Amino acid sequence: MAINNPYATYQNNSVNTSTPGELTLMLYNGCLKFIQQAKKALEQGNIEEKNTATQKAQAIVSELMVTLDMSVPVSENMMVLYDFVNNRLIEGNIKNDLALYDEAAGIITEFRDTWKQVIQINRTKQYANTDEI
Repeated sequence: MAINNPYATYQNNSVNTSTPGELTLMLYNGCLKFIQQAKKALEQGNIEEKNTATQKAQAIVSELMVTLDMSVPVSENMMVLYDFVNNRLIEGNIKNDLALYDEAAGIITEFRDTWKQVIQINRTKQYANTDEI
């Protein structure tokens, strides 16, 4: 008999029922989580854990890069910033430099905060146009 993990079920449901905008927000939050894990591991001298967390953050940045719609003019600027973040993560991992992780986290935080505002604005517009039942 399989044991159900309520947290795993919740995570699976939240991903399956989220809008594309909410999924992007989850990617930003996940990237920040892994950057923080990498920094903590570095501070504790756990190089293997730091490397693993850094690679997970890089995988998220790569996914964000691949999913950019390059027909939209702002995407070119975003690609440059994502590439910069990825390079900061690589350098931070190689040089064991917390400041480089902080640079990467700062940019991802700005993207995340902006994206969160966009979602909130869209929800406000969406629900402002509905009639009350």
